Amino acid sequence: MKRPYLLAGLAALSAAACTKSNAARPPASTPVRVAKAVRINAPISLAASGVVEPMQTVAVTTLVTGVLFDVAFHEGDFVKTGDVLFHIDPRPLEAEVDQARANLARDEAQLTAARNDDARYQTLAGKGYVTQSDADQHHATALATAASVNADRATLRGALLNLEHATIRSPIAGRTGSLIVRPGNVVSPTGGPLVVINQLKPVLVRFPVPDQQFPGVQRAVATHPLLVRAASKDSADTPEMGQLSFLDNAVDSLTGIVTAKATFPNESGRLWPGELLFLDVQIDVRRHVLAVPTPAILPGQDSSYVFVIVNNVAAQRTVSAGPDVQGMTVIDRGLKDGDVVVVDGQSRLTPGTRVSVLRDSGDTARTRAVTTESASPVPAVTPQ
Repeated sequence: MKRPYLLAGLAALSAAACTKSNAARPPASTPVRVAKAVRINAPISLAASGVVEPMQTVAVTTLVTGVLFDVAFHEGDFVKTGDVLFHIDPRPLEAEVDQARANLARDEAQLTAARNDDARYQTLAGKGYVTQSDADQHHATALATAASVNADRATLRGALLNLEHATIRSPIAGRTGSLIVRPGNVVSPTGGPLVVINQLKPVLVRFPVPDQQFPGVQRAVATHPLLVRAASKDSADTPEMGQLSFLDNAVDSLTGIVTAKATFPNESGRLWPGELLFLDVQIDVRRHVLAVPTPAILPGQDSSYVFVIVNNVAAQRTVSAGPDVQGMTVIDRGLKDGDVVVVDGQSRLTPGTRVSVLRDSGDTARTRAVTTESASPVPAVTPQ
């Protein structure tokens, strides 16, 4: 009869011991990753999309009429200024040069004779052997023949120039397009272009500036050059760096935008005319501002907030978030230098939750043991 009472007593003692042990054990801490608020230089940027344009576009035409002899390049080749592109049959032009030289020689001989006659008649008129009218006539003939010689010389220069134009050279450095006219065709100055060349180094990128942001861009342009970063749809590519080089002189009344252009060296040759790019125009730099890694910012009903770790306990802090700068968000209000914020694990936190810092190795440590190495962010902008 005593055994059931004994068993019940032992069970009660065991339960009491367990309750006492649980009461003495502190609540489990939540592992999180943290970072410190730091000072950075934050650029103020304008995001836009733009279209690549060649710096120059030249439609190469012929200045003389003739049969296209041969083509000295392949479609799509890069050519330099002065490179030979086409040869036009030079033989008709050489014949014109020979004819101009013959006419010049004939008229120069006639000029010599006319000047001699002019000199003789002037002498005879002075002695009264011929009338002054005859002397004046020979003088006029000498002057007219001299004018004919000058005209022959101009004709010869024109013929030589046409012969030089039988070899067509590239006026700019760039990439050739499709060949429009093939060898064997008769080409003329009115027959249209033979090929189109686009200058690709450097290139322009045209993009719109909304009228709301135009005053800020205008003020910035007046004080310093504006850097422009361009990236294609493939985010793996390294962005191209350029500089704002043009602002249109009027706001489009229909769209409310101002057309701007940026110049890019394009040494890699990746930027192609007609390509759509995503641009980031650096208008200004906010220096020595407080920032935290962007993942630390959480959206709230009224405003954004972060979890700040104070004495191993998570506290919710309302913040005023500014622009995002390459993974770092500027904090205008709500934090101070050195505040430790949670960047991973916020979903498991509530105000007052005890935390432990999760190191890169996976170990945890109390917040009081957090050093600069374990809590420092990896800002995209060098901390100040």
